[in-house]
Amino acid sequence: MIVISLFLLTSLLPTMTCIVNGREAKPHSRPYMVSVQVKEQHTCGGFLISDRFVMTAASCRENAPVLTVVLGAHDLKKSENSVRYTVDLYYEHPEYTKASFFNDILLLKLEENVQLNDNIMWISISEEGSIIEAGSVCSVAGWGSLQAKGKKSDHLMETDVKVMNNMECESKWGKKYFSSSQMMCVHGKGGSCDGDSGGPLVCGNTAVGVSSFGHPALCNSPKKPEVYIKISAYLPWINCIIGKYY
Repeated sequence: MIVISLFLLTSLLPTMTCIVNGREAKPHSRPYMVSVQVKEQHTCGGFLISDRFVMTAASCRENAPVLTVVLGAHDLKKSENSVRYTVDLYYEHPEYTKASFFNDILLLKLEENVQLNDNIMWISISEEGSIIEAGSVCSVAGWGSLQAKGKKSDHLMETDVKVMNNMECESKWGKKYFSSSQMMCVHGKGGSCDGDSGGPLVCGNTAVGVSSFGHPALCNSPKKPEVYIKISAYLPWINCIIGKYY
């Protein structure tokens, strides 16, 4: 049973950002979007939450101790308008473990303040205790493959999704993988797949979730909906970290 459980966890591990049945975003319409990279190759999504911090998933750093981030990008093959920043410090949630996706959240402190402009801007995050009602229409975006195990997209893709009822999501994933206090699910005609890790779930003009995991063989399926870390559940920890520098 232990071997089977570990195999299932491994099969669910997020890898590359992927937007299924999406559309190309208007260039620089999401100036908070970040490409988290290993050896200058896109590996995860992320988003700018201040002029010094990027939020992403803790699982994005597994087997990749050194990350850099690219801001201001639309086409990752073109460097105009984009800027690469070095990560100075990594703040992984202290209760995150590789054995599960609980507490799958990571703050990246950049070596220098970001120079904000029309193409690079931070996004507000949800407030403590805020509730996103089931059925709310939100959006996700990323640079990864367009289908499970498919070719990655160089252009930023986006799609709309709906927030799922937490009890329904828990019934589909089970309490072993899903916690209603720290996670939320989404579904729709399009969505993330095979590791849209670290990218934001955006409702209105606010980032409310961090893409964490899904089932790679059932991309964008209501049977195994995509799961996001609920930012509002981590605000005391987030404010404690960021408050040291402001």
